[in-house]
Amino acid sequence: MQNTLKTICIVGGGTAGWMAATLLSTALRGSKIQITVIESPDIETIGVGESTVPSIMDFVQACQINLKEFVQATSASFKLGIRFDDWLTPGESYFHPFGRVGKDINGFDFYQAWLKSLADGQETRWVDHSPSAIMAEHERFMLRPHHSQNWVLSSYAHALHLDAVQVARYLRSLCHQRGVIRTEATVNNVIVDEKAFIRSLELDNGSTVNSDFFIDCTGFTGLLIEKSLQVGYQDWSDYLPCNRAVTVQTASVGHPVPYTIATAREAGWSWKIPLQHRTGNGYVFSSRFCSDEKALDTLVNSVSGPMLNEPRIIPFVTGKRKKIWHNNCLALGLAGGFLEPLESTAIHLVYKTLVHFIKHFPDRDFDADTEQAFNQKIDADYEEIRDFIILHYCTAGRGDSEFWRWCQTMPVPESLSEKIRWFRLRGQLEHTPGQFFTRDSWCSILEGMNIRPQKYHPLLDAFDRQSLASTLNQNVQNIRSTVMKMPGHHEYIREHCPANSATEK
Repeated sequence: MQNTLKTICIVGGGTAGWMAATLLSTALRGSKIQITVIESPDIETIGVGESTVPSIMDFVQACQINLKEFVQATSASFKLGIRFDDWLTPGESYFHPFGRVGKDINGFDFYQAWLKSLADGQETRWVDHSPSAIMAEHERFMLRPHHSQNWVLSSYAHALHLDAVQVARYLRSLCHQRGVIRTEATVNNVIVDEKAFIRSLELDNGSTVNSDFFIDCTGFTGLLIEKSLQVGYQDWSDYLPCNRAVTVQTASVGHPVPYTIATAREAGWSWKIPLQHRTGNGYVFSSRFCSDEKALDTLVNSVSGPMLNEPRIIPFVTGKRKKIWHNNCLALGLAGGFLEPLESTAIHLVYKTLVHFIKHFPDRDFDADTEQAFNQKIDADYEEIRDFIILHYCTAGRGDSEFWRWCQTMPVPESLSEKIRWFRLRGQLEHTPGQFFTRDSWCSILEGMNIRPQKYHPLLDAFDRQSLASTLNQNVQNIRSTVMKMPGHHEYIREHCPANSATEK
């Protein structure tokens, strides 16, 4: 007999809570499992995750959301990648594009073919072979057509810049239409039984909520997963030195560009996220090397446009819960862990956690093996992203401040040091199914940081030099000619999906 769940209670709204309610209400449609969201009016949404990665498009599709409507409701702009300013040396930039870079040639990874072309005297840039990078460079954009004979149009990918508060508001309205129950209240007490299962929640309105399963979306507090179930926290501060952020919103100056800007600063880095109606700004820094006052001054002096709110300081500890799923509780978003927003993975981890959870969906027997299998999957995702973020710090060329000098000799996980060692040797990067960051992403960061392999694959010496050069040059021309036929990013938004509250400039 199936011992199916009958109720799921999500504690906390915000981006994570309403993403959970939206995806679960879609996936569980017809199952008769009742979803309830308890949202406190007294707890402010931090609003992280305004810059996303391409998996946001998977979430939109999986939840059967109309993309145009979603973009308009969230004042979104499109994102083709991240521009990194001043990470190698002040004044220099490189780009991490979404989607493919180049095409594999005769079964060989494109990066190897490109390395061979450099050895032969060719001078095309790595990003010249990325449709997303060239689109970003010329501020062009269009949604990818479903069917196209032109490989350029099937090779690029994009994400979104979003207003996190508007995302929660939109998803809340959608969930209401889908039968999700919303209770506006604050949790006063969590009742846990002798087997460390959550049985009920006592709310400040005097009511008690019982449920088979609970999803903790209470932010850094971790009201259920940590304060009640005490699963513990895996602290990664030794690897990731930044532990604070100062944020502020500013009025837009000019049209939004289709990429996030991450600029290296004296004690960390700052972000610039252009939406349709405003710009999100922040400075992620280490309190060991910088005071709150100095960080605030740095941010305020670097922004463009009038400030729309008072700057706020957000302290954090990088890492994750030792168990994301424990008994009948799943931790989501900041309640599960926090990896600084350098590669915009906060919303991706919410979505990926939910995807793993749905694949390992429990019944009321709560099989321990299922829980363990889930935790192993999500642990690997967190560790992969952790290593990729560390890569930016440990390879940065900066040495002009105490912070950056520390990064030059910082501790690096063995999983990452081995990856870098093999790359330096022959440009080879192992990639296993299910990993989020592709070989192209790793190559983009390493190439941007001026780290190049000693050798290319020896069998590429069999390639004809002129034929290889001709193929690569032809592909570069094809990318540029295709991109230059696209509309401008701003024009595309204005014509197809202007924000509901945006004022035409």
